[in-house]
Amino acid sequence: MKKIIVLIIMILMPISIYAYSKNIIPGGESIGIKIEPNGLIVVGFYKVNNDYIAKNNIKIGDVITKLNGKSVSSINELNNLIKNENIDNMSLPIEIVRNNKKYNIDLKIGYENNTYKTGLYVKDSVVGLGTLTYIDPISKIYGALGHEIILNETKKIVEVKDGSILMSKVKSINKSRNGFVGSKEATILYDKEIGTIRKNTIKGIYGIWKTDLINKDAMLVGTFNEIKTGKAYIYTTLKNDIVKKYEINIVDKYSNRKDTQKAFSFEIVDKELLSKTGGVVQGMSGSPIIQDNKIIGAVKNVLIDNTKLGYGISIITMLEEGEKS
Repeated sequence: MKKIIVLIIMILMPISIYAYSKNIIPGGESIGIKIEPNGLIVVGFYKVNNDYIAKNNIKIGDVITKLNGKSVSSINELNNLIKNENIDNMSLPIEIVRNNKKYNIDLKIGYENNTYKTGLYVKDSVVGLGTLTYIDPISKIYGALGHEIILNETKKIVEVKDGSILMSKVKSINKSRNGFVGSKEATILYDKEIGTIRKNTIKGIYGIWKTDLINKDAMLVGTFNEIKTGKAYIYTTLKNDIVKKYEINIVDKYSNRKDTQKAFSFEIVDKELLSKTGGVVQGMSGSPIIQDNKIIGAVKNVLIDNTKLGYGISIITMLEEGEKS
């Protein structure tokens, strides 16, 4: 009798294993954000000798990474390189990144008022304001904002070469009203760096917390399934660096969007918060949302036609994004 040997083949599928803590430190602190991109971002043009000399082959949003074969990452570096290069034909070769592709082109150089000029407005850093969502006390990974940082001039996400989050103090509130989203006005303390920025994603900014942990009790992580309609709270800062909690109402949650920036919706009902802000304001993004003594998510954005209403991102989504390399 023949023996039949059955081979059992195991199909190995990639499995994502996340190691975030079950208890995390809730944020609510106002933070300054400074990102240095991978080069110089072109944000506009100016005339040199009455001509827009750079418009023919450069577009807003292009990132200049090299000039004449030399890396460039700051406006001072660009100016010094141009000053010290031999410009015979009034142009220099540059490397740009456009839509994630590299191109080598010639940058036309103008000469006006005894100065070489590019005809380009560029940025070598991006500065903003937001709210800290959480710190993992074990890994020291933090998450903030709950959405990406986009440069106003280009409407594109800013790629991170280097960056930091900084302490800030809220000085005043420009109130929201239906049809208009207000903002927090804050002073950024540039000498008080509290963390690095490792990445800027559609689900928030993430990095490593560098200073002493905030003196707060850690809080259990709430899953998407544990989110329910009804009373909840947000932690946020409206004055100086004082974090307070304010009552909101979870209106609904959306299983088909649980991994997105709009996993659930909420309404601000706290009278003090409404009197001071008029609803959700810019700079409030990332404020942690607490329900049943668990951190369940963060403020993501506001409905412009009703500024009491907003969307939240699940804390699980942020924690998983923070763990990714």
